[in-house]
Amino acid sequence: MRWQRELGPSLLALFAGSLITLSLAPYNIWPAAILSCCLYLGLLRSCSVNAAVWRGWLFGLGMFGTGVSWVFVSIHEHGGAGVPLAALLTLLFCGGLALLHALFAWIYARFLRDLMAGMLVGFPALWVLFEWLRSWLLTGFPWLYIGYSTLDTWAEGWIPVVGVFGVSLLCAFSASCFYLAYMRRHLQAYLIYTTMVASLWFIGWQLQQAKWVAPASATALSVGIVQANIPQELKWRREYFEPTLDLYRSMTLPLLGKDIVLWPESAIPNYYQRSQNFLLPLARRAYDQGTALVTGIPWREDGSSAYHNSIVAMAQGSGEYHKQRLVPFGEYVPLEQWLRGIIAFFDLPMSAFTPGKPEQDPLIVHDFRVAPFICYEIVYPDLVRDFARRADLMITISNDSWFGASIGPIQHLQMARMRALENGRYLIRATNNGISAIIDERGKLVVSSPQFERINLEGEVQVMLGATPFSRIGSTPIVILCGLLLAAVLGAGSMGLRLQHD
Repeated sequence: MRWQRELGPSLLALFAGSLITLSLAPYNIWPAAILSCCLYLGLLRSCSVNAAVWRGWLFGLGMFGTGVSWVFVSIHEHGGAGVPLAALLTLLFCGGLALLHALFAWIYARFLRDLMAGMLVGFPALWVLFEWLRSWLLTGFPWLYIGYSTLDTWAEGWIPVVGVFGVSLLCAFSASCFYLAYMRRHLQAYLIYTTMVASLWFIGWQLQQAKWVAPASATALSVGIVQANIPQELKWRREYFEPTLDLYRSMTLPLLGKDIVLWPESAIPNYYQRSQNFLLPLARRAYDQGTALVTGIPWREDGSSAYHNSIVAMAQGSGEYHKQRLVPFGEYVPLEQWLRGIIAFFDLPMSAFTPGKPEQDPLIVHDFRVAPFICYEIVYPDLVRDFARRADLMITISNDSWFGASIGPIQHLQMARMRALENGRYLIRATNNGISAIIDERGKLVVSSPQFERINLEGEVQVMLGATPFSRIGSTPIVILCGLLLAAVLGAGSMGLRLQHD
């Protein structure tokens, strides 16, 4: 029967998709990304187009079902949904995202797989274009890019040159080469394809020796990060407001004298305009001791109905930044006129933020320009690049309490490391419950905190001069290249150049 014949490939598709998760943090088994793409090519090679769509959807379900399983934690533990409902909503979310892989598989099986260079060039180009599509479609969900698996590998040298989409192209192209070598099954093919892959990865190793940026001076800036570890279920309770202020005051006072003290996202559970009685005395003490105090805090102008998730710099710092990319359901509710009130997850505290303007100025800390990012924004490569190229340092704040003890915070940190390496800038990361960190211009952790501990993290950062190639040109050249490669493959196909399967 047909369903029995399809059972094996269906299970293999789920497994192949889940390998993407294994290639990324916290597992970091980087060859799993290449193996995943090889299996995907095999699954789509000779089946019907309808079967390819089904297998593509299952591949996506395996990928998102394992890679963003932390959504269940947010819905169940913090959204008040029972286990069955939380599991259903998580399945719907992951299944919806998996539809993009169903579309990917349809395009590949319908137009590319039988063309010369369709496997070698068409598959990796299409893969990257779909990763890029996820960076903006319906506000974007730029998670689980296979390029992140190249951190701490030979290919890492490519990252400041071509960015995450470029190294995703490298991974997918490597998979295509290995699959074609396997499919041809003769020595010449093995030598040709292996040499192509080895050469690209060797160039990546050589590029690690390049120095794209350099310290502005021999003097480093001292940094203190406050990780208060306030439980999410207490954070917005009225009776816990004063204890929260007392905690931040007591943790901050020993850090005054540092050049920068950073608090996490929404550290103070009240509007900035209503928190002056607490903030102003502390800011005066910080100013007197030469410290810039930077905090995440909600912002609402007097008389305005709009409020923002914001960062404010005080004392030896100045400026404010309003978050541009909001998290669906966490910071705004799509279709809220229908969804509000159905379950607690659709009525989370502070879930009606207004996005900030696209063009905002960097914060000023002492005499330096600082590019600020709030939580989810750090995972958008070009949003970060557009801001970072106008800045000397980067700051990101988050409240990863929403993820609980899942893999989400560790994935989030990995993506922050990628942004630092892409742009050649130090990145200071403050979170409520970990992982807070200082990341250098090469994406390496200088210091980091444990999760779920109340701690002051201290370290130093360097202001860097210069720019990486990615910082200068962004992702656009890679996206255009992938579009041109697809056009070339399809153009060759229109002239009758088709692949002869062995």
